[in-house]
Amino acid sequence: MFALWYLTFAIDEMRKRYGWTFLDIFYPKTKTVPPNNVLDNKPTVVAPKVPEPAAKPATTTVTVTLKPTNKPTPTTPASVTSPTPQKPSSLPTQQPTATKPEIPAPLAKPSPELPTPVTPVSAPVLPVASTIPANTPATPLAPFAPKKSNPFLENGDASLKDALDKKLMQASDTVETVKNDLKNATANFLSGESSAPSPTKNIKPSKSRKDTMVDAAVLTKLEEGFAKLAASDSKSLLKKYLTKEIFDNLKEKKTPTFGSSLLDCIQSGLENHDSGVGIYAPDAEAYTVFADLFDPIIEDYHGGFKKTDKHPPREFGDVNCFSNLDPNNEFIISTRVRCGRSLQGYPFNPCLTEAQYKEMEEKVSSTLSGLEGELKGKFYPLTGMEKAVQQQLIDDHFLFKEGDRFLQAANACRFWPTGRGIYHNDNKTFLVWCNEEDHLRIISMQMGGDLGEVYRRLVCAVNEIEKRLPFSHDDRLGFLTFCPTNLGTTIRASVHIKVPKLAANKAKLEEVAAKYNLQVRGTRGEHTEAEGGVYDISNKRRMGLTEFDAVKEMNDGIAELIKLEKGM
Repeated sequence: MFALWYLTFAIDEMRKRYGWTFLDIFYPKTKTVPPNNVLDNKPTVVAPKVPEPAAKPATTTVTVTLKPTNKPTPTTPASVTSPTPQKPSSLPTQQPTATKPEIPAPLAKPSPELPTPVTPVSAPVLPVASTIPANTPATPLAPFAPKKSNPFLENGDASLKDALDKKLMQASDTVETVKNDLKNATANFLSGESSAPSPTKNIKPSKSRKDTMVDAAVLTKLEEGFAKLAASDSKSLLKKYLTKEIFDNLKEKKTPTFGSSLLDCIQSGLENHDSGVGIYAPDAEAYTVFADLFDPIIEDYHGGFKKTDKHPPREFGDVNCFSNLDPNNEFIISTRVRCGRSLQGYPFNPCLTEAQYKEMEEKVSSTLSGLEGELKGKFYPLTGMEKAVQQQLIDDHFLFKEGDRFLQAANACRFWPTGRGIYHNDNKTFLVWCNEEDHLRIISMQMGGDLGEVYRRLVCAVNEIEKRLPFSHDDRLGFLTFCPTNLGTTIRASVHIKVPKLAANKAKLEEVAAKYNLQVRGTRGEHTEAEGGVYDISNKRRMGLTEFDAVKEMNDGIAELIKLEKGM
């Protein structure tokens, strides 16, 4: 009986002191445990205050709701501090208070609150005993509504989020690389840094048809223009080599950097069926993207320069080799040698912005103002030019006009007259045209037939300008220009000559000129008629030979024409 009484007494004491029942011995329940000082029957000891660090960054707090263990009494959320090292909150400042050990009174209700946790500090912290025994089962967290903004944060799956972030970063890097490649393609090509024939060898074409294909309006205009050209009696090189097969292969393509289409290249020839060539390169990449059309035209015009050929390095040769072709001034009225140049880092006329026109004009003007000696002169911008100055330049046959219909159709006269100008020396024997057809036309000219003096002046000027301005050059095509007829040396040596006997038989004149690779034009150049029996005759080939050889072809051909004229 005594044992039964003692067992009953013990169970009753446990119920009064700790809220346990007899069944809890065999079927324990998860309960909120009183603070450790209550369980241990020890006085409360508060940790001393730790000095605060200089800065106080914010701590990240996540609110967790604990589920009550006995009765549905509302619980107070406990703050759980992020383990990220931050500035600690101040610890309790009260001094340790010693209390007399005593048996606490029985608890009527267990407290569901946990003691406020101490924020981690970077300095050593006094250890604080856990308020929950290690063997106590974890209290389940209350469910919470997931956020729709981030599915990875909803599930707490950081690994998936990190994987996605990594993929997005990789994709961004790839896009940026392609963009930079496309952006720098023309600049690298123009600077002559590419060792391969193709200026776009390192460009990774976009996979999007929107970026690489023309729109429907351009395609419709191309189809209509091609049909009219095919039905015309045009003798242009464009019609000769733009077959239906090549047209279908190129009509949807665009250059990667500036987006130039086949229409941009051939629209002048489509509108002007009397063109001799009918094609221009709106940017340097066009020579590669539309090579199936440019290559045969270049080969035809430049006397057999094939797509596998490579233009030789620049060579002006012996500038004292040439002399006066007409010392008695019987046939040659004037002599001129010019070359075209494009400034490195800029596209051709159709793709230039107004700001680029102004920038180029400033560079050219400041560069030419530094020339000395025979080349010293003045730059005249077309913008704001006075009427008297304009009329004088026209009278001297120096001033170029806004552009003929062939250049207009090629979209080469944008923002006129912005960025255009003319420079000439004091003797008016040396000129530079800025942004007429090419970026620069460097011209040496004078009355009479002294080719030697004219050529020496040109070579001197080109070398001086090139010291100050870098020019666009390609290993295969030579110096780059807007029109494919001016590629390579870009040299055009010409004379205004009167050969009335040969001119009486125009076919005979053309035959002799072709034998020496000469081109016969009207008095005022291409697309004009002879005035008073005066023709403009020049070398035709500019590729596959040196500058010296190009001038020598003109020299030898003119000498033969004068000989024939004298013998008739």
